[in-house]
Amino acid sequence: MIERYTLPEMGELWTETYKFKTWLQVELAVCEAQAELGYIPNDAVAEIKAKAKFDPKRVLEIEAEVRHDVIAFLTNVNEYVGDAGRYIHLGLTSSDVLDTALALQLVASLDVILQRVQDLIGAIRTQARKHRYTIMVGRSHGIHAEPITFGFKLAGWLAEVIRHQQRLTRLRQDIAVGKISGAVGTYANIDPQVEAIACAKLGLKPDTASTQVISRDIHADYVQQLALLAASIERFAVEIRNLQRTDVLEVEEFFAKGQKGSSAMPHKRNPIRSERLTGMARIIRSHAVAALENVALWHERDISHSSVERVILPDACILTHFMLTEITDLVQNLLVYPQNMERNMNCYGGVIFSQKVLLALVDKGMSREEAYAIVQSCAHQAWNQPQGDFHHLIANDTRVTQLLSPEEIEKCFDPQQHLKHLEQIYQRLDI
Repeated sequence: MIERYTLPEMGELWTETYKFKTWLQVELAVCEAQAELGYIPNDAVAEIKAKAKFDPKRVLEIEAEVRHDVIAFLTNVNEYVGDAGRYIHLGLTSSDVLDTALALQLVASLDVILQRVQDLIGAIRTQARKHRYTIMVGRSHGIHAEPITFGFKLAGWLAEVIRHQQRLTRLRQDIAVGKISGAVGTYANIDPQVEAIACAKLGLKPDTASTQVISRDIHADYVQQLALLAASIERFAVEIRNLQRTDVLEVEEFFAKGQKGSSAMPHKRNPIRSERLTGMARIIRSHAVAALENVALWHERDISHSSVERVILPDACILTHFMLTEITDLVQNLLVYPQNMERNMNCYGGVIFSQKVLLALVDKGMSREEAYAIVQSCAHQAWNQPQGDFHHLIANDTRVTQLLSPEEIEKCFDPQQHLKHLEQIYQRLDI
């Protein structure tokens, strides 16, 4: 991922140096397991642990010649270790190291992502508590529907992010899988107990039945879960973008002192961060497709997945981390305009209360069809008219006033009638 969208906390986990560090962790864990089972001398392991290190530049130099990254790494490590290095990688194949070490990277990345998810949960919950009673119009098809609160809108976001937290917590268990089973996964040249001991040391569990690689359905699941999280972040971002439109202006991204919105138009305050999040979600979704295509490898393995994963796994983790950090800051500093929400809600004399009027008339004995026709006629007369006033038309329609008193009509236009059960939802989410 380009530096512009790479934050240090996550970017560090996808450097060449960190990758080689995880490779060495795997090799040392296997050596320790081999020694515990009596396959290699304890003093050799002690020497390996004392001397083993690597130089990323030197590894790349060797790889340029041998055209094999794991061999280049092992060659460089043995330059430091010396004779005891013959016990390193004993009975292993390259994918034992690559896939097990990759699991360590993916687990570490997920831990960072889960922390950012928790931060987002906190930010949304704080805003939802602040605006639990901030009334606004709900919209369906982009058209005014019935009253809600901004806190209720955020409650939906919060529930969604909590579900992601639960999914990612399960995913952390699923991705924490290693394999030390040899060339085609049959343990022909290594004891299965070595795998069990080494994986335990690394905080992983052995794969149930690996081939030469860990099956890529696990990795596809990982990227799909990140893509799903990105899709939710995009949903929040699109909502902010819509609510920030000049003709709506119910919320707005924080606009910093000295910030410029347009090189040509000084008045512009654009939702650039939300738009950026929308674009990033597209990238991660495309990576989910590539991850799915990685599942179908030839026989016990090929390396068609390798080049793909070198791009999509770091990119997906780095972008997800960036998106979470961005949306959290955006939510924390979101500008909310209750007065505009009230203005928009009362557009055309409260047409959004049409269902309450309909139900009141039906409750008084009028047929639903007749009530619907009366209420719709009044609503459409008010709709899109500069002085349109649905409330006035209803209050002066004799077909309505024959059945409803002024107090009953007024009650239909009370937005609190729509909010009386929201407390149950807030309680579920600790808002």
